[in-house]
Amino acid sequence: MADPFWETKSLKDMTPAEWESLCDGCGKCCVVLLDETDTGRLYETNVACRLFDVRKRRCASYAKRSQIVKDCVTLKPGNIGSLDWMPETCAYRRLARGERLPAWHPLFTGTRKSVEDAGVAVVNAVSERTVSPDDIWDYVVAVRPKPRKKKRR
Repeated sequence: MADPFWETKSLKDMTPAEWESLCDGCGKCCVVLLDETDTGRLYETNVACRLFDVRKRRCASYAKRSQIVKDCVTLKPGNIGSLDWMPETCAYRRLARGERLPAWHPLFTGTRKSVEDAGVAVVNAVSERTVSPDDIWDYVVAVRPKPRKKKRR
């Protein structure tokens, strides 16, 4: 049996279908993150983008998301290495760093439910349409240190 494409191809050499299949559907890239510049911490909320379908953990307007939500970031082989706010479990981020996909990834299990079973999926999210910006800090569910910039030698 041949090695899987994600182990033999670079991100930039993948077909569009291969690229899209790397997404595990966790939804973490679609939640609001609060950046506390004084401390360097990122606060993850359970408030999802207004286009995020909370039940399906999918963008309701994926093809037009960048046109509708101006600060939506389209992942590309050229930018994934610099997006330090992406979750540590993200397949794109892991592969860009030379890491392997986790055993719970749908490409191994054949089901997106494995992401939820592994505890890495966004659950109990609320749409940003229903949350006042003044109340956003009430929805913080995790704190993560901001990655340090590597020093150039």
